[in-house]
Amino acid sequence: KAYYQPSLTAEYDEDSPGGDFDFFSNLVTKWEAAARLPGDSTRQVVVRSGVVLGRGGGAISHMLLPFRLGLGGPIGSGHQFFPWIHIGDLAGILTHALEANHVHGVLNGVAPSSATNAEFAQALGAALGHRAFIPVPSTIVQAVFGRERAIMLLEGQKVIPRRTLATGYQYSFPELGAALKEIVA
Repeated sequence: KAYYQPSLTAEYDEDSPGGDFDFFSNLVTKWEAAARLPGDSTRQVVVRSGVVLGRGGGAISHMLLPFRLGLGGPIGSGHQFFPWIHIGDLAGILTHALEANHVHGVLNGVAPSSATNAEFAQALGAALGHRAFIPVPSTIVQAVFGRERAIMLLEGQKVIPRRTLATGYQYSFPELGAALKEIVA
């Protein structure tokens, strides 16, 4: 998620530039460079994951209580994109990359259906049987998470898994609503 520059309008795929605009994007660039093996004799795959959603931990664990209490809602304006992936699909992409010899290079580990933060909040509320209408103001997010981490929540990007799909990976949870219903069940 941190590799591509936040934008309300740009669409990023695996060939899009990024990785040089803030602390987190530089960190991702350095991680990818450190993992790169010299030469062409070894097939290499890098998976850039979005926000990983799964049971019992991760991002969703911090969101459930307010939503279960009927206090959940979009973060900031809610207009920012929220690149997400079900943990089962992230594991599936990694397995696919290991087993399919034609897969190489960068894969975006995000779901093929993009959502804004407001759409995510609405879908999570629906999965829990609650409305999600109370927005979390930007100032609260910055106070709780700090400026650098708050940027990741308040400024999103529309990330498309174009190459991931082209390799033949079949998503188990391509749609947000079904993914969230499985996670909170």
